[in-house]
Amino acid sequence: MPTVTLIATGGTIASVEDRAGGAVNAGLAGDRLLDTLHDRPEGIAVRVENVEARGSYALDLATVHGLCQRIEAALAEPDVSGVVVTHGTDTMEETAFLADLLVGSPKPVVFTGAQRHAGQPDTDGPRNLSDAIRCAASDRLLGCGAVILFEGEIHAARDVTKAHTSRVDTFRSPGLGKIGDIDGGVIRLYRRPARRLHLPAPRLGEGVELVMCGLGISPGFLHHCAETGAAGVVISAFGRGNAPMGFAAAAQRLVEAGVPVVVASRCAEGATMPVYGKDSGGITLRDAGCLFAGTLSAVKARLLLSVLLGRGAGMQEIASVLEQLDLGVDPTG
Repeated sequence: MPTVTLIATGGTIASVEDRAGGAVNAGLAGDRLLDTLHDRPEGIAVRVENVEARGSYALDLATVHGLCQRIEAALAEPDVSGVVVTHGTDTMEETAFLADLLVGSPKPVVFTGAQRHAGQPDTDGPRNLSDAIRCAASDRLLGCGAVILFEGEIHAARDVTKAHTSRVDTFRSPGLGKIGDIDGGVIRLYRRPARRLHLPAPRLGEGVELVMCGLGISPGFLHHCAETGAAGVVISAFGRGNAPMGFAAAAQRLVEAGVPVVVASRCAEGATMPVYGKDSGGITLRDAGCLFAGTLSAVKARLLLSVLLGRGAGMQEIASVLEQLDLGVDPTG
């Protein structure tokens, strides 16, 4: 009989109203979540590990790094086929991406949760959890890395994002689509993730900041990062990787101080590429020493940079990993 470890971290799936019409807060343990299942998978043993229940908006990098270590330890058990992590949807894509980078086991790691809290009569949590357990127990997902299972769809951690604030089919993989689905207990895979990295890190680098570009904004936050000792900066830039006037000069100041600056696009699809010049087109940013994130989103580029800094990587290694990740080549061999 396959065994799956369920690691419960909180989130909407574990939340109820503290009173009628009051705030919704996480608090249900993993055993309680299993008790809610209308269709508990047969022939699969489930072990439960509980992490302090929180909304995912309240998590920090150190907590998630510890969670990834717990996932790794659970997968190291010879009789464990895979792990399910119940998690809030707000930052699920980020934690899943970190697990994809940090966890080395080929066994399935399946993140799931809910958009409708456990006290609602039409909560989506039980169905998602049943499907996630089946996926984690299946050898079909071996080698796929961390995935998100929601509303019957399976999405690769690198590609997926939360696309709607409240709908139960909130998760999308823009430009690429899901890697598979589960329907009536039948798992179908249509593709396998090509762009994966395994980058174990003893810690995650703190102090990597993220700035979103908007029409006419000033580079003042980049100057603030230079003055306050930021460890790294990711710019969520326009289009191919362009920024408002003054950004290139401010970024160059950071780079000259040894602070890596990574340019991602705020667009949901497509890759960054230095094309435009003058102040502060992509070519100008490149000439200022900025690195480009390719198709990786800004929030995930920030996490990748945190992992690399936690490994003690310098500018050359960071540039190499970004380039090889964008080309779909694993630089770890």
